Amino acid sequence: TILSHGATGRGNDQIRFERYTNVLAPEMKVYAPWRDPVLLDEFPGRSEMCDYLKTFDIIAFPGEKKSYSTDGNLAGLSHEAEDLESLETAMTIVEPTMGVWPQDAPDEIESISIRFVKGIATEVNGESLKAIDLMMKVNELAGRNGIGMKNALENRVIGTKSRGVYEAPGLELLGVTLDYVYQAILERRAADLFKTMSSLIADQIYDGRYYDPSTQAAKAAINTLAEDASGLVTVGMYKGNIFFTSLTDCPASLYNEADSSMEASDGLNPVSSQGFVEIQSVEARSLANAGQIKPE
Repeated sequence: TILSHGATGRGNDQIRFERYTNVLAPEMKVYAPWRDPVLLDEFPGRSEMCDYLKTFDIIAFPGEKKSYSTDGNLAGLSHEAEDLESLETAMTIVEPTMGVWPQDAPDEIESISIRFVKGIATEVNGESLKAIDLMMKVNELAGRNGIGMKNALENRVIGTKSRGVYEAPGLELLGVTLDYVYQAILERRAADLFKTMSSLIADQIYDGRYYDPSTQAAKAAINTLAEDASGLVTVGMYKGNIFFTSLTDCPASLYNEADSSMEASDGLNPVSSQGFVEIQSVEARSLANAGQIKPE
């Protein structure tokens, strides 16, 4: 059995396809036409391939051809190649597919409420939705408000850099709103661990290593931290921006208004901080007395 894929020999997808094939079906062989010298001699690039298809009355680009290529799924779109390969080309040559540019979004703030249960979005504006329907809903709402359009220069797995314009309105909205829940429930060290594990998982997925033991271990840590990540987040969306409105129904929140207040309250007694500050000062004075502090 042979797996044949259409990924180029210069990108990340070839690594992902073949690594997952090796992990999930190690008995399979892989054939990559875009790494075959014979094919590359005849079709050095996409334009030659399109011209070839035309000889068989197969139109690869119906209508007016775009000056970039697009890949996409439910989570988002990536626009790359051709004119976008030049850093002198503005990202605004891209015609948004999942939404609009911020300047074309409505002139009024649109409010949206998202409920999270154990780190998973379950409701939008009070409506309980299945995962796929919820994703489509937030894509629609965030997209029409110009959310989630980004330009990026990324470091490919093979060592080169690539430039792309990305659309991910729904994921951007979910990421921002879920972060408000985690800000409320995680103490400092747990927040640092969450950031580290999240970054590790993202890098592993980018490199085609989702099934690696290290990724699964990081996921287990995230799942532990997500146990208390429940709450109702309301935000406003306006021309590409997301504004916090409220966080309610978050029983595991560590935020205590009385402790944090700058006004008189029955929360943390400011006098209690004196001893803590003095203890923290011991190390600071030691560093200064030892000549290790060198102000610029």
